[in-house]
Amino acid sequence: MSSSSAASKRPSDQELTQTYNSMKSELNQLAQKIGELETEADEHTLVVDTISPLDGDRKCFRLVGGVLVERTVKEVLPALKTNQEGIRTVTMQLVQKYKNKEDEFMAFQKKYNIQVKN
Repeated sequence: MSSSSAASKRPSDQELTQTYNSMKSELNQLAQKIGELETEADEHTLVVDTISPLDGDRKCFRLVGGVLVERTVKEVLPALKTNQEGIRTVTMQLVQKYKNKEDEFMAFQKKYNIQVKN
């Protein structure tokens, strides 16, 4: 009787495959989002470095919600720096989440002795 209860605790191969694919997909999505945010942070850095030495009263244009608006460098620079820090913070959080999910994924593979064949 104890062997049947132990056997019933192990998910079926189909359930294992489904869980494996779901976890792998989630890891891929996180990695993709991290990549997008890193690119966005790089773009912010480039813009900040470009407009920082300019006169604060010089006009510049900023895309806000799909609308190009005219502002001055002194208005745009603080907002860019704030956005840049926010992006970095979110990226660091996602990297930590990715590491945790990756650890979960590895533990899952080890627990059920899952080996990927190419």
